[in-house]
Amino acid sequence: MARAVSTRRKVFTTALAWGLGLAIFFPIFWTVLTSFKTEAEAIADPPLWVNFHWTLENYVTVQERSDYFRHFWNSVVISVGSTLVGLIIAVPAAWAMAFVPGKRTKDVLMWMLSTKMLPPVGVLVPLYLIFRNLGLLDTRTGLVIVLTLINLPIIIWMLYTYFKEIPVDILEAARMDGAGLRNEILYVLTPMAVPGIASTLLLNIILAWNEAFWTLNLTAAKAAPLTAFIASYSSPEGLFYAKLSAASTMAIAPILIMGWFSQKQLVRGLTFGAVK
Repeated sequence: MARAVSTRRKVFTTALAWGLGLAIFFPIFWTVLTSFKTEAEAIADPPLWVNFHWTLENYVTVQERSDYFRHFWNSVVISVGSTLVGLIIAVPAAWAMAFVPGKRTKDVLMWMLSTKMLPPVGVLVPLYLIFRNLGLLDTRTGLVIVLTLINLPIIIWMLYTYFKEIPVDILEAARMDGAGLRNEILYVLTPMAVPGIASTLLLNIILAWNEAFWTLNLTAAKAAPLTAFIASYSSPEGLFYAKLSAASTMAIAPILIMGWFSQKQLVRGLTFGAVK
């Protein structure tokens, strides 16, 4: 029998959740609001909340100065491409770690995760030189490779967690029916783990979309994604806050819309296997 929750506790929990949600959302709200101000209004003291001259001039200027759609397409190719390549590698790897007995599985997983603890700047110079010699600088292919390697430990960790929730008996039954390794992964394991795979895909697209360090250091113009598009509005003369806010709004809008429409699938995947 479920324990009754008092009204006071419900009110407190709801208020706390709304407070945290608003605190997290406020920077996005303020960025969007600032994007409709003039540069003078953007730095006004005290800040202007509603009583200002609403304008779309910043968006027009941003599009005229920088080709937004070219940067947007680069972000789509780099984030989706790196995630799909990562999934192709991670699904068999996570299957092997989850269903093939091995004493060193945990050690391998921890070693993979430890690579995320390395400061990226520590390998910037050698990676830059390798990319320069291979002709991968300022190319979408180069960024897809880098972001795949960066996010691969997270993808494998997440898929391993989801695969461990799938009963081994189902896979053994498929093997007894004559399913080979390829068919077992494609037609038995993958369909059962669709919620987990979908949430992994969505989260890693977001991570790749927001990656700034590597995109700023390994691109110049041709393959520059939206992170470089935003950074172009920071100059030695100062920050153009209104135009920077407009560029930021245009950069985060696609990923916010994707997250909004896929939130049910995302939550389902994150809670996959939590309740039996």
